Amino acid sequence: MKINKLVFFGLAMWLFNACHIYNFTGTGKIDAKTFQVNNFQNNAALIEPGVDRQFTIALQELIQNQTPLSITTTNGDLLYEGEIVEYRISPMTATANQTAAQNRLYVSVNVRFSNKNDEESDFEKRFSHFYDYPASEQLIGARLTEALNVIFEQITQDIFNESLAKW
Repeated sequence: MKINKLVFFGLAMWLFNACHIYNFTGTGKIDAKTFQVNNFQNNAALIEPGVDRQFTIALQELIQNQTPLSITTTNGDLLYEGEIVEYRISPMTATANQTAAQNRLYVSVNVRFSNKNDEESDFEKRFSHFYDYPASEQLIGARLTEALNVIFEQITQDIFNESLAKW
């Protein structure tokens, strides 16, 4: 019985020490204390008011929630900046009457990431995602909010993974 407790205690200590190297968000050790997310301008051909602010806040919140980093407005160790380059709605499937049965909202964001402490991890890359919805519905109000939440959740997670989790 004492051997089982000793093995359990040893395993628990090993896991506890391993968590200093890796955590449940998948980031590992981050060589930074602060991050900065500059406002992402909406440079898409189709302009939806507030989308740029909503995306910027979504990225800030994801990083705050998944890392111990402090947000700053200037001189961040990690810098995220870029622009929304595509925001479009297009028909995806047709009915027998040659009308759209489903539409797709597609958003693409160009991101420039800089790490003052590790310049080799800097990148510029485009991230995108989409949301399909019935063509019989208007993409306004709560439906638009839901669509943007789905899209921004995926894009911000992809940015996080690329910049901090290295997946």
